[in-house]
Amino acid sequence: MDIQELLASAKTQTFDRFAQKLNTLVRENYRFSNLDEANRKIVLDIIKKHLGDIHRGQGISSVVLERESYNLYQNREKLKLTEEDLKDIKEILRLFKK
Repeated sequence: MDIQELLASAKTQTFDRFAQKLNTLVRENYRFSNLDEANRKIVLDIIKKHLGDIHRGQGISSVVLERESYNLYQNREKLKLTEEDLKDIKEILRLFKK
């Protein structure tokens, strides 16, 4: 599975099916191998908030991505995120940028 398949599924599948495909991508892609279940849940929660825009093909705006990234950085200790986790999460979220 590649990112194009994932984005196509975001527009046509239910959130649960999309979440399953995202988890598969994260597990199979070596670049995201350090993301554990909690980190994947963080990504899914952010995407879930903006799934309507993704389904409509609009994606997530740059401003919203920056705000989400800032919130993650501010709460990194509480969420137990490493710098590498933050980098990978931001990279995944950028894939949904409009």
